[in-house]
Amino acid sequence: MTDFLKRPIEDCTIGVAGCGAMGLPMLKQLLQAGFNGRGYDIRPANDYVGFEQHMEPDAKAFGEQIDILVSVVRDRAQTEDLFFKEQKIFTHKTYPRIVIISSTLSPDQFSDLAANLPPDVIVLDAPMSGAPIGAINGDLTFMVGCAPEPFEYLLPLFQAMGKQITHTGPAASGMAIKVLNNYVAACSAVAVRKVLGAALTHGLDQTMMLDVMKASSGATWFGDNFEAIDWARQGYEDGNTIAILEKDVNCALETLEEQGAPKDAFNIALLEALQKLPPIERKSDKT
Repeated sequence: MTDFLKRPIEDCTIGVAGCGAMGLPMLKQLLQAGFNGRGYDIRPANDYVGFEQHMEPDAKAFGEQIDILVSVVRDRAQTEDLFFKEQKIFTHKTYPRIVIISSTLSPDQFSDLAANLPPDVIVLDAPMSGAPIGAINGDLTFMVGCAPEPFEYLLPLFQAMGKQITHTGPAASGMAIKVLNNYVAACSAVAVRKVLGAALTHGLDQTMMLDVMKASSGATWFGDNFEAIDWARQGYEDGNTIAILEKDVNCALETLEEQGAPKDAFNIALLEALQKLPPIERKSDKT
């Protein structure tokens, strides 16, 4: 580990896997900051009009070109595909020497994945918060779990993509903090959505409702940034951001509840509420 961390980070090629709503703007922030960057996604490179030159369509070539991998794929299954099963980045002779897992996983899921990586790979958990608008603006919050030396080495990279960078402690601690944070976020998302639906039913102005909440005891990150969050009005559908939030809650429950213990009534109700969220209309949508 020590030998690789002596290499100037400016000489490293950073690869972002999972160039969707979060990963693509993260890669753009890295390039804007002057890092050498490459992107990979299962979508064809020509889907990235005007950005094709920064995308590598072949997973094997992508893995061989990069020194540091930032994984922003959806969940454990997609991470396993990227690392070992479908794209198989870590089954070839040449592979990245540092892996930053920024997907939201449970601490146990992260530890299982890390244990299966080659022994000469430095792996960090660095989940982020801030939604796509935060990735676009370069002001994400990162929760980084690792030893102090790789954290200091990679800090300029995190600072290119975010503003609040917290070293949470040893590996898996970042995931623990992120899933517990997202548990609170999910609770507030359900509450804000219920209130806005009720406001619409009672003929109240939703913007006024959000403004009052923001200036008073109803303030939450979700409500305060509601109009800037691209998925804020989504209903639950398989694969969309509300469904990802449900996945994050389940990851949090692995941390909140003992292995094998039944979910308590509140947690069951929270999951059911997320699953039943319909799209919420704007007042203008009804005219």
